[in-house]
Amino acid sequence: MEAGGSPNNDAEEVIRRFHHLYYTRPHDTWLNTYWLGIPVLKSPLDMWIYHEILFQNRPDVVVESGTYHGGSAHFLACICDLVGSGRVITIDLPSGPEVPKNPAHPVHDRLTYVSGSSVAEETLAEVAGSIRPGEQVMVILDSDHHKDHVLSELRAYAPMVSNGHYLIVEDTNINGNPVLAAYGPGPREAVEEFLGERDDFVVDSSREKYFLTFNPGGFLKRVK
Repeated sequence: MEAGGSPNNDAEEVIRRFHHLYYTRPHDTWLNTYWLGIPVLKSPLDMWIYHEILFQNRPDVVVESGTYHGGSAHFLACICDLVGSGRVITIDLPSGPEVPKNPAHPVHDRLTYVSGSSVAEETLAEVAGSIRPGEQVMVILDSDHHKDHVLSELRAYAPMVSNGHYLIVEDTNINGNPVLAAYGPGPREAVEEFLGERDDFVVDSSREKYFLTFNPGGFLKRVK
């Protein structure tokens, strides 16, 4: 490690190679990760960071796009319960042949499901209408990973995020950052364009302290 704790070139190569190994062995790693028996398609290191953010910032509302099995939404709701504040609104497309889901999403008093496209006008209106005046809001984006969709989500949900809270873009590691090099423009490229349009969000790299994160450059903190 270099002075100040930043990885040197050799360490960065080790991190990159481990990240690639971890991601490309999903049935041993992120497809084999559970919260209270429910699949969670995430790195547990990122989940630990989420728990730290919820404890430190105490948002009143966490909006999540991309429910799938509901494991991450249930995890967030359980952490809200533990810290004594907050609730979760999770959004996903309706179930159907093209969108298989866990038939029984987890139930929690702090968890609400919204069915629809995360960028549809009616979905945005439903989410915004469920946030009470003065409530503190953070957002996690984990639905369609193509750049245009993620950029639309960023532009739509950024106004909901409260000053000092986070807009987290997941899976910025794809399209060669460092995995799935052939994916094409995705979350990372959407973040770069979004940040080029405005100055009220900054990348908080302190949330990448465990080196392995599926969201490099994706922890965006609202600063004004």
